[in-house]
Amino acid sequence: MLQACGTKGRAPYRGVLTHGFTLDEKGMKMSKSIGNTVAPQEVIKEYGADILRLWVAQSDYTVDLRIGKEILKGVADSYRRLRNTLRYMLGALSGYSEAEAVTVAEMPELERWVLHRLAELDVEVRKGYDAYDFQGVFQKLFAFMTTDLSAFYFDIRKDALYCDGPESLRRRACRTVMDALFHRLTTWLAPVLVFTAEDVWLSRFPGEGESIHLHDMPATPADWRAADLAAKWDKVRRVRRVVTAALEVQRTAKVIGASLEAAPTVFVTADMAKLLETVAFDDICITSGIFVSSDAAPAGAFKLDDVADVAVTFAEAEGEKCARCWKILPDVGTHKHACTCGRCNAVLG
Repeated sequence: MLQACGTKGRAPYRGVLTHGFTLDEKGMKMSKSIGNTVAPQEVIKEYGADILRLWVAQSDYTVDLRIGKEILKGVADSYRRLRNTLRYMLGALSGYSEAEAVTVAEMPELERWVLHRLAELDVEVRKGYDAYDFQGVFQKLFAFMTTDLSAFYFDIRKDALYCDGPESLRRRACRTVMDALFHRLTTWLAPVLVFTAEDVWLSRFPGEGESIHLHDMPATPADWRAADLAAKWDKVRRVRRVVTAALEVQRTAKVIGASLEAAPTVFVTADMAKLLETVAFDDICITSGIFVSSDAAPAGAFKLDDVADVAVTFAEAEGEKCARCWKILPDVGTHKHACTCGRCNAVLG
């Protein structure tokens, strides 16, 4: 409970007049007599100190704060999702060295898009911390890590990480970007997730004198900004959203078990069709094949209400399943290594 600061017999100290209460989940003021108090030491004992710190960071301190078991469970779930993202990066960066790095100019568009997003976030995170807007910083980082990274970039690039050869430009570019992500996300999160950021940093850079809290937030190169590229990928993601929603309908109906079993047809405008020709749209949608058409969509094609100019018809992928990358392709089984596609056969040598 925070009350007006002042001294008995004198006027309150102006400029430090703050009111606020910590309420329970029902909005009732906490009181020992009611028995609805939450002891910080009990929260730390059950969840850890970083969960309590994250609850503070998520809270709007301009209004009364609420806390309780269900709220803390929600905070713990947010924390778990952030931790899983960091854990994935640690695995993906195993064995990485600067010798593997590629320049921005060499990178595929998808990697350059991620660097653009990092450049945007760098400004927002620094501005947020300068203004003590911890809630705003957390919301931006959480959305980026769960939506842009886990549900999009990581989901797409796991195929390249697992199946491309070590010298593959796509794989090297991905790990170069992962390294940039790692250094920024750990330092951006360190003021809030003090112990987690330290644990993650030391897992990659162990050492007697090492600590995330001895490192500043890295500067962001100006050439990472690519507004035109970002606008293009906003359009690509918009179409992808319709494809993934259409495939989810088939998955729910148990027609397919995974998106790699599909080879849908996407009906878009002529301009969009030309744009999609410049990207590996089957990889982006995580399908074994995809067909893009500027023809009129047939009756019954899947659509989303808010993306009226995109439609999708479903078809199963033709061929056999590669035992290594799990794509279903016509050439599987025709190479030196049995049950592999051309790419996997070449990687195996």
